[in-house]
Amino acid sequence: MDLLLGIDMGTGSSKGVLVAADGTVLATESRTHEMSLPRPGWAEFDPEAIWWREVCEISAALMSRCPPAARIAGVCVSGAGPCLVLADEDLRPCRPAILYGIDTRASAEIEFLTEEFGAEEILERGGTVLSSQAVGPKIEWVRRHEPDVFAGARRWYGSNSYITAKLTGEYVIDHHTASQCDPMYETARFRWNEPWAQRICAHLEMPRLAWPSEVIGTVHAAGAQVSGIPAGTPVVAGTVDAFSEAFSVGVRAPGDQMLMYGSTMFLVQIIDRYHSDPALWTTAGIEPDTLALAAGTSTAGSLISWLQSTCGDVPIDQLVAEAQAVPPGCEGLLVLPYLAGERTPVFDPHARGILAGITLRHNRGHIFRAAYEGISFGIRHILDRFDDAHVAARTVAVGGGVRSALWVQTMSDITGRAQLIPEQTIGASYGDALLAAIGTELVAPETDWARISHVVEPQDRLRPLYDDLYGTWLELYPATRPQIHRLSALDNSSDQDGSGDQPMV
Repeated sequence: MDLLLGIDMGTGSSKGVLVAADGTVLATESRTHEMSLPRPGWAEFDPEAIWWREVCEISAALMSRCPPAARIAGVCVSGAGPCLVLADEDLRPCRPAILYGIDTRASAEIEFLTEEFGAEEILERGGTVLSSQAVGPKIEWVRRHEPDVFAGARRWYGSNSYITAKLTGEYVIDHHTASQCDPMYETARFRWNEPWAQRICAHLEMPRLAWPSEVIGTVHAAGAQVSGIPAGTPVVAGTVDAFSEAFSVGVRAPGDQMLMYGSTMFLVQIIDRYHSDPALWTTAGIEPDTLALAAGTSTAGSLISWLQSTCGDVPIDQLVAEAQAVPPGCEGLLVLPYLAGERTPVFDPHARGILAGITLRHNRGHIFRAAYEGISFGIRHILDRFDDAHVAARTVAVGGGVRSALWVQTMSDITGRAQLIPEQTIGASYGDALLAAIGTELVAPETDWARISHVVEPQDRLRPLYDDLYGTWLELYPATRPQIHRLSALDNSSDQDGSGDQPMV
């Protein structure tokens, strides 16, 4: 029996699956972890002590559960991203990994590089303006604030490419991840923007490019010894977890769209032509020579968890029941869910949350429901921009938040979109297994393991109410931006420059 091993390193946990060639899941394994938040605006992981250790633990556990005479035909690893791992010539991390857009330390470097290369030129070449999501400014931040660390580094990786290097010794990054390493990649041409990449990376070697399902090497003896994966097993490039998850649920044709409910919301939409929008991310797709739009919020499930904790860790079912007793619109209460700044479409790390319209008659049920509505208004804000490129033919909802019927229904009611809920909600690791199956030619390239369980339809009777509230919600951020930025400056006053070395945690 030929099996595929898929492992994903997410923001809150790492998950692995053993999957047969027909998509049947034989075994799963997971590990939970927490990211390090050493300073305001910083978000990090120790790539060796967390990512590599968990990948080895998960793979070893799954290998021990393989049926007799089973063969691991291929391996694929995805991870949160885009992230930055700087390593020396022996693959030792030089500092903690800097995470994707939730790490906002490189604000000054974003401005600096935008001025150096030109905003219009950056958008034209890469399809995306520089933001906290981009890897280029993160490299520049290390170069300017941690020069000794930068000087000691020889190569740079994403989360998944660091793991594939540990398994195979190959220095490769997939096209999709590379397309989020702005401004170092030309998305329309699927290649490195070599002059800009050399300027930013200086002495650092550049990785070769591969598509996510492309076999980039095999597990070497050292990787096999610690991971339990047999030496010689083919390894494909893998990619960023959100895109692997989209692939796992059949989001592959132009007009296909994914909403991922997690600690943050992440959106992917496949497009049939190159389209750049300064409020979105234009990226390479998963399959060769394809394109996608992406967007992401800075909070979602993390806001819900924060509210639960703030309410004294009341059971989530009780809070949801109280929220369901509140009428849609929360009797005039609105939440701007920017508690960790915001990524698309406002790109403002200094944005902050707002609770607007609160009165003495509002209770925690109102606030809890208003949080779901505020998150959903933020997604509608993004989807309006997606429609400019390609009106979605279908929307597939994934992630842990899909288990909240109230949240999913609220999302459909506010966005006006029907949402397809898949039978399998394992996540990116399942997409990784499919990428490995395709890359090793165990299955045909068009193979799709996704099956839809049911559809959540919008309630048309609520559309007038939510259209009106959406207009008011849209006005909140621009109307309060100057005041919020002044408050944000007070929040960050203890660490104005964001510099300084931090130990591994």
